[in-house]
Amino acid sequence: MEGWLYIFRSNRFGLHYSRKRYFILKENFLTSFKHKPHSHMKEPNRSAMIDSNIRVTDNGRESINKKVFFIFTVYNASNHRDQLKLGAKSSEEAAKWMNSLQDAALKEDSNPEKDFALSSKKRRSSLRMGGSKRTDLKYSDDWNFQSIIYTEAMTSDVIAPSPWKIFGCHNGLRMFKEANDWDSHGRNWGDHPVMMAVGVVDGTSEAIFHTLMSLDSSRSEWDFCVYRGSVVDHIDGHTDIIHLELYNDWLRWGMKPRDLLLHRYWRRENDGTYVLLFHSVYHKKCPPQIGYVRASLKSGGFLVTPVNKGRQSLVKHMLAVDWKFWKLYLRPSTARSITIRMLERVAALQELFRARAGNYSSATTEMAFDNGLPKTEKKGIKTPAPEDDSEVLEVLVEENEDDRESSEPSCRTSLMGLHDSEEFFDVPEPTDCGEFDIQWHSDLASEQHCQTAYHPRLSSAAGLVKKLHDLAVHKKGYMDLQEVDREKNEQCNYGRTLQNDPSCTVPCSWAISDPSVFLIRGRTYLQDQKKVKANGTLMQMVGADWLRSDKRQDNLSGRPDSIVQQCAARGGPEFFFVINIQLPGSPMYSIALYYMMRTHLEANPLLHNFVNGDDAYRNSRFKLIPYISKGSWMVKQSVGKQACLLGKALELHYFRGQNYLEIDIDVGSSTAARGVASLVLGYLNNLVIEMAFLIQGNTQEELPEILLGTCRLNHLDASKALGVKIDNNKIAKLD
Repeated sequence: MEGWLYIFRSNRFGLHYSRKRYFILKENFLTSFKHKPHSHMKEPNRSAMIDSNIRVTDNGRESINKKVFFIFTVYNASNHRDQLKLGAKSSEEAAKWMNSLQDAALKEDSNPEKDFALSSKKRRSSLRMGGSKRTDLKYSDDWNFQSIIYTEAMTSDVIAPSPWKIFGCHNGLRMFKEANDWDSHGRNWGDHPVMMAVGVVDGTSEAIFHTLMSLDSSRSEWDFCVYRGSVVDHIDGHTDIIHLELYNDWLRWGMKPRDLLLHRYWRRENDGTYVLLFHSVYHKKCPPQIGYVRASLKSGGFLVTPVNKGRQSLVKHMLAVDWKFWKLYLRPSTARSITIRMLERVAALQELFRARAGNYSSATTEMAFDNGLPKTEKKGIKTPAPEDDSEVLEVLVEENEDDRESSEPSCRTSLMGLHDSEEFFDVPEPTDCGEFDIQWHSDLASEQHCQTAYHPRLSSAAGLVKKLHDLAVHKKGYMDLQEVDREKNEQCNYGRTLQNDPSCTVPCSWAISDPSVFLIRGRTYLQDQKKVKANGTLMQMVGADWLRSDKRQDNLSGRPDSIVQQCAARGGPEFFFVINIQLPGSPMYSIALYYMMRTHLEANPLLHNFVNGDDAYRNSRFKLIPYISKGSWMVKQSVGKQACLLGKALELHYFRGQNYLEIDIDVGSSTAARGVASLVLGYLNNLVIEMAFLIQGNTQEELPEILLGTCRLNHLDASKALGVKIDNNKIAKLD
């Protein structure tokens, strides 16, 4: 793997700059050059080892020095200050680098050294590497960026019926509606039905993604509904708040102009699929405007999936809109016709890409992205001319530092010359001291992994639930009996704080999911790549916890009042496998799932190797299959139904005890995962969440796979989570 990337750094005086470098990744060895090497004898400028301690975080899309980049951070899990912030010009290029680095980190590390600190050739002796690594380094054309492997559709590891029912065809687009559980024939529309338009567009998924994200004047080439759009607030690299003003000529006669204030979230799947999700929010920077009626987008978005080896894309556009009109004035059928008209923008998108005939220059792509940024970041932006790959990014600070690297220390003539070229710092938090600092968004600095925990804001919906709950308690002067019992209970019996309801009818409870819903690797998977239904589980689920606290709760199984330690005190043969999912926020939430088996670990060699293996082996094998069986379409699309190696995307902490293994999953360690968690918390009361856990089988002896356990969480309530705090390794009830 090789190609051009940008390094983002700051010196000891807080001056920020970027450098364009040519990176080469071969096996577990990463090197960088100022210019593209044409011979394997060329000495690299910097080099590093990628071992099992290395993690990669997707920081999303950011504006840095008035240019748009897709940022990702490579850091050492054992030393969070040891990190490298890199950027690419396209999301596809960044995704390929992240996948390659993650795959290199998951491989068995044959080199015992764990030092990730980058070192220049002037300090080469300080980098501890085997001598054979350097001599084996060769460069060839085979190392160029490989073409991404496209699949015809997003794979699913869950067997679930499709909720979509076709109801017609408009302008060559198939039109679907989401049928409710009680409306199996799809005849009842409801007040604000979720509708979807599906069509094939002659363009790559990345080019279509750029077009959909653009809010500048080029949007008028295909979007006949939106008159003007702007970014109100930039939350992080994957999330922002946008304001859209709609044209009035395509609405019904007599309707006032409408506008939308939307929370926009995007992500890219491994198969090249782009997911864009929208829903209406309130923001103090953009209150309702005079002369406009603010419509409410219940849920909506785009799903852009590459087909035909990436030459075309299947575009799905979903909407559920409350147009805020008097029902006596307009019938529900009229509201549906307006939503259908808005869905027909997919047909306009088809015609746009037919007219372009597949010619997408890099300048067009950058122009589209620049206009998807906040107004404060767009001032003075100029579309850069295409630059040669061998040129270094023309930043004044960078040019000065390049000169210093090639000069002797005695030739330094300015304060900038005091900067040590070997220093490497993450981008600090922007301040009000100058315009240059404002160009750096605060999210780049907020990704400080050295912090104990990350505390993003809780979504507005979850916060509203808590406020309404507190207000109700204040007005009526009492709480539910279940809540009174929780307040009086000074001792927390871990493993029994969440109610078990096998009938799945009681809110805020857990049950066991049907294993046959999930697909796993069969005995012949290595030959035919086919998955089969799971027949059962290796362990039995015996309990669950739903907790909230101001700090991350680790190693619940090791606490004296847990069901794990109670069984250990009796000397029983039980072995526990505990999964503690830690959701970021203020407060933080934890959902802990307790699985138990009475047979010896040796009876299952794969489980035995996992329990007694090192963290690198565990990270490369532990898988989760998520499934939202009931809930908003937007949340279902955000979570997905694909199996994922959690250790590849999140930080996992393992705690091995005498009779247990606990895995603490830090959801806050990933920017993209934090966005999904915030969205799920906002809709938590209306969701039924199902999960399956397993250890991935990679060899014929390890197949077929078997599920460790399954779980079904019914309509969890954030206000009913048990509040806990740490006090000398014990948990006491919060007042």
